[in-house]
Amino acid sequence: MKNILLVFALILSTATFAQEDWGDIKGNTITMTEVAPVWPGCSGSTAAKKACFNKNLNQHIVTNFKYPMEEYKKNIQGRVVVDFVINEEGKPEIQSITGGNKGLQNEARRSIMLIPQMKPGMLAGKPRAIKYKVPFNFKTGK
Repeated sequence: MKNILLVFALILSTATFAQEDWGDIKGNTITMTEVAPVWPGCSGSTAAKKACFNKNLNQHIVTNFKYPMEEYKKNIQGRVVVDFVINEEGKPEIQSITGGNKGLQNEARRSIMLIPQMKPGMLAGKPRAIKYKVPFNFKTGK
């Protein structure tokens, strides 16, 4: 009886594991599938969730972007690039910020840190930090 239960448990755990979308095995090669973070409210296929993430990220930046008043008054312009990850908990985490001055960098940081918590990215069925790079172009139009 113990052997039957052991075999049943082994089959059940294998069937459950096989349902995860973690990659492909072909010959001696294993390909791991990286799944992007899921923005709140996004659903559907992997491609649909990724497109929804990109759309929501762009909308988030447009909605939350504010030109720092001091830099605007002084006609300070520049391009700031923010490298960040959506970490294993689904929260944004700044890796580096380059370009612009301190005021422009602080505004870019603020915009990224306002990204809502989401379902984290996955690799082989486990949460994983996924990297992103977003440019901010500050132009006064003066």
